[in-house]
Amino acid sequence: MFNEANAVRDFVRDRLVAGGWAFAPAAKLDRVEGDVLVESAVRAALLRLNPSIAAVPARADEVLHRLRAVILAASGGSLIASNAEFTAWLSGERSMPFGPDGEHVTIRLIDADAPAANDLVVSTEVTFRRGRVERRFDLVLWINGMPLVVGEAKSPVRPAYSWVDAAAQIHDDYEKNVPMFFVPNVLVFATEGKEFRYSSVGAPVGLWGPWREDRAGAQPVGLQSVKQGIAGLLTAPVIVDFMRFFTVFATDKKHRKIKVIARFQQYHAANGIVARVRDGRVKKGLLWHFQGSGKSLLMVFTALKLRATAALRSPTVLIVVDRIDLDTQITATFNAADVPNLVSTDRRDELEQLLRVGARKVIITTIHKFAEADGVLDGRDNIIVMVDEAHRTQEGDLGRKMRAALPNAFLFGLTGTPINTRDRNTFWAFGSETDAGGYMSKYSFSDSIRDGATLPLHFEPRPADLRVDQAAIDAGFDEATRGLTDKERTLLARRAASTAHLLKASDRIDKIAADVARHFSDHVAPNGFKAQVVVYDKEACVLFKAALDRYLPAESSAVVMSLEARDPQEWKDNFGLDRDAEAKLLDRFRDPADPLSILIVTAKLLTGFDAPILQTQYLDRPLRDHTLLQAICRTNRTYPSKTHGLIVDYLGIFDDVARSLMFDDHSIQKVITNIAQLGDQLPGAIAEALAFFPGVDRTVGGWEGLQEAQSHLPDDETRDAFAAAYSVVSQLWEAISPDPVLAAYEADYRWLTDVYESVRPSDHTGKLVWHALGAKTLELINSNVQVEVPREDLETIVLSAAVIEDLAAGGADPKAKIKELEILISARIAKHAHDPVFQALGARLQELRERYAHGQQASLEFLRELLALARDTVAAEKAVNEVPREERGKAALTELFESIRNDETPVMVERVVAEIDEVVRAVRFDGWQSTTAGDREVQQALRRTLYVRYKLRDPEVFARAHEYVREYY
Repeated sequence: MFNEANAVRDFVRDRLVAGGWAFAPAAKLDRVEGDVLVESAVRAALLRLNPSIAAVPARADEVLHRLRAVILAASGGSLIASNAEFTAWLSGERSMPFGPDGEHVTIRLIDADAPAANDLVVSTEVTFRRGRVERRFDLVLWINGMPLVVGEAKSPVRPAYSWVDAAAQIHDDYEKNVPMFFVPNVLVFATEGKEFRYSSVGAPVGLWGPWREDRAGAQPVGLQSVKQGIAGLLTAPVIVDFMRFFTVFATDKKHRKIKVIARFQQYHAANGIVARVRDGRVKKGLLWHFQGSGKSLLMVFTALKLRATAALRSPTVLIVVDRIDLDTQITATFNAADVPNLVSTDRRDELEQLLRVGARKVIITTIHKFAEADGVLDGRDNIIVMVDEAHRTQEGDLGRKMRAALPNAFLFGLTGTPINTRDRNTFWAFGSETDAGGYMSKYSFSDSIRDGATLPLHFEPRPADLRVDQAAIDAGFDEATRGLTDKERTLLARRAASTAHLLKASDRIDKIAADVARHFSDHVAPNGFKAQVVVYDKEACVLFKAALDRYLPAESSAVVMSLEARDPQEWKDNFGLDRDAEAKLLDRFRDPADPLSILIVTAKLLTGFDAPILQTQYLDRPLRDHTLLQAICRTNRTYPSKTHGLIVDYLGIFDDVARSLMFDDHSIQKVITNIAQLGDQLPGAIAEALAFFPGVDRTVGGWEGLQEAQSHLPDDETRDAFAAAYSVVSQLWEAISPDPVLAAYEADYRWLTDVYESVRPSDHTGKLVWHALGAKTLELINSNVQVEVPREDLETIVLSAAVIEDLAAGGADPKAKIKELEILISARIAKHAHDPVFQALGARLQELRERYAHGQQASLEFLRELLALARDTVAAEKAVNEVPREERGKAALTELFESIRNDETPVMVERVVAEIDEVVRAVRFDGWQSTTAGDREVQQALRRTLYVRYKLRDPEVFARAHEYVREYY
């Protein structure tokens, strides 16, 4: 009834015909089975689109001869190289001497300005034969007689087949055995009627992606999903768009030519930027595309189309990276893609010169090169700036300088991590109030996992618990600090007990290094993957390398860190790397055959480092917010046989990850619209702070000016009042930056800041004490701190697309699992209410709840302890059968009525629950939830019990009770 041909292939064909393509059965095409091109159609297009060929029709044969040569080259050479050459012909980048006096003129094979006006044909069951090799393609889309798209279909009703089989047939069979047919190819697609996937020639199946429309809400499934792919991708305008602007040919690390085409989110976002620039009314936009989903290529595709859009008059495209140097993945991607008219500059004078002369180029530079920009560098309105990793902390005054230098430019911010409350100014700097939720384009973590662009993250908590002999430390500390004042002792104790010193305790580092070595050897290396260890600071890198070398061969690990002049010479000798040496070391790490398998880092390689072979990150450094997310996403790149990235967490950072993924679009929208009001408050705040200095000439510098200012702050009370006024100014300044409105107040703000810093209290006594006694104090602490072997008995937490969606929606913290566990444990304990063992378990549960409610426990730790309690509860009732659903229902109802009981509602919870249980059991029947009559009868019984008997007339309580009854009865 349903098969590959009638249910899938013909569905695609019919949708294409409905969309304007003409259907021509393979047998009706004007070609023999050994031809790649329908040459009569190509000839007709050449005559129609090229006046110089129309004048001398024989010239069409010269062009066809050249095209045949390109196709034939694939039989004994590289398909990708031939495809790149044919793409150049398709894109109008090749010419022939057909003009006056042999002048070269551009050859047009396709009408790119009016794609729908081309000859559009779809055929099914197209056979191509070369010698004794023959293959038949399910679907071929011809534009002007050239097979630009090939599709393969599989049956929707045979479980053994999927789109993967169709894609593998194209990649592993067709491209290998009949490569010539794919020389003109723009893209290929595969479907089994459930999913629609597409890619470029040469791409392994793991890199094929879906096509989705750029809209929120549930995505279609089945044939509707395929229909979306056909309508969105398989149209002449989109195919021509891909051919011209959304395809790049690059060279990989092994010097092989590869072809890359845009994923759907890159295509939609790039076209959104181009449309916004052409329209000209909204001059900014914020794009969030999660780490690993192709942000660098998005910039490449956007730059290519912006530069080729005639209406923009050869614009300048500025790519601004947030690093001090240009050694970034974005720079590498632009260079590898061979983008025309590209220039990279890390010199301020060169950047200023390029802008002052209005260079029509793609310019890559750093935000720091605007630090000393003085006034307007280029006032044109066809400058488009794309800022990478657009966080407020990387913008601020530098961003304001950039805006002042380019006052009429379009500004688009791209970020790979969610922007949380601490970075909301990113929305102010780039987000437009015209964009829903503040984003011009959003491609979230869950989107990227769902589409296979990135992998899920697994968290494996392995905390290394510290046991501190406080009595021994106190006794030793008293002895060592005899003679110090109480204040000096306090300062010394605070510094010695800092997180840094505890994390770097020698016993702790040794035990964690041993655990890393064991875990890596058992779980990572056997699968062919590599790892990264993230430690507290540079000293910890050195200490960890020495410890790890005791358990693994020295050549298996390396330290990568930035060194400064003040760092010890020993570190420079052992771990110093110039740029070339570091690049070679990282290439070794990416090489699966190289023994270098573990990189020890603290700050470097946490952002922008792309090594798909990296699967596991051992995290022993407290990170937060976007830095944390960027770091852990080093592991989420796709790689053969890699199913997930793994974070082995020695510090318990999962709660921070969860919080970083939760943000409210409504509150963000308020930030975008309301932050403008802060600008109105700034002049008054500055005036209030300056009012402390009547008559002071703020143009006077040096000690004379500073002394005059300080004389107006004669006592602590006045200084405190000034500090409060300055604090308001500072917070407003940080919130509004980098808006150009600040420029008018910069001199006043800098002067106030200098005065504030000059009178802010500082105490150097602590530094002097530390210098004298710090080493002894550390030795004392280290000798009395014992580290437990990292625990391996904790649950692995999977950060999958579903969990991410829950977190992003604020639905799981992971509270859903917590609530489910609480109800289950309550049910089991309630069944044995008079058993002392279960009474103790109940008390333990109550204690856990109270600690969590009072904020003494993070949700992850609470979940861990609940899991332990659940295991203990199950163990205690081994002789008892599984708790019936009704018992769980009673436990859930008990929790509900306990939660609403107060002085005004003296409800006997046990009696209410028992009565509900009794009446529901009396009126229910199998399957009652799915019948209107059954549900109505249960509701009536529940209403009589709550509303009439117990006077509980709260609709919300009734709704929740009804929900529990439906679930458990």
